[in-house]
Amino acid sequence: MSTVHPTVPPTASHRPQPVSTPLPLGFSCHIANVGIKDSTDDFVVVTADTRCSAAGMFTKSRFAGPSVVVSREHVADHTARAVVVISKNANVATGEQGLANARQVVAGVAGAIGCDADDVLIASTGVIGRQYPMDRVRAGLASITAPFAGRDALAVATGIMTTDTVAKVASATIAGSDAVVVGVAKGVGMIEPDMATMITLMFTDADVDPDALDQMFRAVIDRTFNCVSIDTDTSTSDTAIVLASGAAGEVDNGALVEALFEVALSLTKQVARDGEGAEKLIEVNVDGARDGEQARRVGKAIVNSPLVKTAVHGADPNWGRVAMAIGKCSDDTDIDERNVVIRFGAQECYPTLVDDAGLAALSDYLRRDEVEINVSLGIADGSATVWGCDLTDGYIRINADYTT
Repeated sequence: MSTVHPTVPPTASHRPQPVSTPLPLGFSCHIANVGIKDSTDDFVVVTADTRCSAAGMFTKSRFAGPSVVVSREHVADHTARAVVVISKNANVATGEQGLANARQVVAGVAGAIGCDADDVLIASTGVIGRQYPMDRVRAGLASITAPFAGRDALAVATGIMTTDTVAKVASATIAGSDAVVVGVAKGVGMIEPDMATMITLMFTDADVDPDALDQMFRAVIDRTFNCVSIDTDTSTSDTAIVLASGAAGEVDNGALVEALFEVALSLTKQVARDGEGAEKLIEVNVDGARDGEQARRVGKAIVNSPLVKTAVHGADPNWGRVAMAIGKCSDDTDIDERNVVIRFGAQECYPTLVDDAGLAALSDYLRRDEVEINVSLGIADGSATVWGCDLTDGYIRINADYTT
């Protein structure tokens, strides 16, 4: 077993900041503020010592930003040298000028670290429809001095934040080796991944074949980030990238997959727990489905329901809202209410109905910081777990005032 070291904030009201976590061997970083929006860090570059194995997954949005377009091109051969992230400006819906600006950023980073522009990936996050302030960005590019001295993944995670309340970092040791996987993520709103998630960057010093890494990464993303939702809105900038420096040597591929999964799972839960305005983490487990896809579809219907989310927020034991959400999957004609079982935690709510004492106990359970909803469909052996959060007035305030 690999050992995962997550930094997961336990509650909305008490979220200690994560501790410093070194990047794997062969990686270093440059973190700066170039004045994209305010005085916080907004410009992050992580580079490997040499060109290395890489994989990426990106949004399916028809409004995908220039950063997504460029990174798709550059990671197509499953190799890369560096990734640059600009936060607080998504550079989306900015036309040919926005695309040219993204390419200029990539070229500037490549020149600073001494590699081809095609070996640099890019991600952006923030407000849509605004051009980069290129005079400030160019000044930031000119200030880059390689080799980089920084090796702190926490600084990377902090530099890519927008409305996040806490930096998101996780690490795991790959079993049977000294190699590690370290990951960072950002994202608390506009989250219904349709490929991966908001922005997540994962790094390992394991030596792995590029094509094998791509296959591993896609499988891991599908079981983690593709199973999280905050508000049903797919971002225009979703980006998930992994780089493998190879500096720690070869590892068992199965152990590497396990470590990638554990880091991605930790980050997935951190994202769900830190949803905009969120106070509670919701985990929905669906089993007895026709297949995994049906299980995930039903789970997403539950965790995305505003009525379920507000019931969890208010500790209202209204289990009927879960039944409603399952019933919305009307195209799944093999779902038969006579075979369905609904539980909150270990307490069955349907078909065994809950009496007054049971409802009181259920209300107490819903006051927890983490709420687990379990559904058995009674069809076959498909299963999935999805994650989300409650819906609070804080979410409304954050998004009503986002650009003002």
